[in-house]
Amino acid sequence: MLTNYEETIFSKIIRKEIPAAIVYQDELVTAFRDIAPQAPTHILIVPNKFIPTVNHLTTDDEITMGRLFTVAAKIAKEEGIAENGYRLIMNCNQHGGQEVFHIHLHLVGGEPLGKMLAK
Repeated sequence: MLTNYEETIFSKIIRKEIPAAIVYQDELVTAFRDIAPQAPTHILIVPNKFIPTVNHLTTDDEITMGRLFTVAAKIAKEEGIAENGYRLIMNCNQHGGQEVFHIHLHLVGGEPLGKMLAK
């Protein structure tokens, strides 16, 4: 079941109600280091507006979604991983592996990441 905005851990991080290693924040998005990193660099970039899943996006969200990607590129450069490459991952719903129902983009890199999917 989907949680409401006030109950998501990401909304609490955006509002700075709980501590996080925030690396970027503006009026549209917030980026912070993952507490359980899967690579040397693992940063989550989230819209400040609550959007539970990709399925809930509307045309009104296009600027915000674009900002997620431009901020990802900016952070990758600042983290020194842009030249060698990195991975951007966004999961949707249970079968897609989404765990927090506030959409978020994973910026992962700093080492070879291998195949994207393994059977």
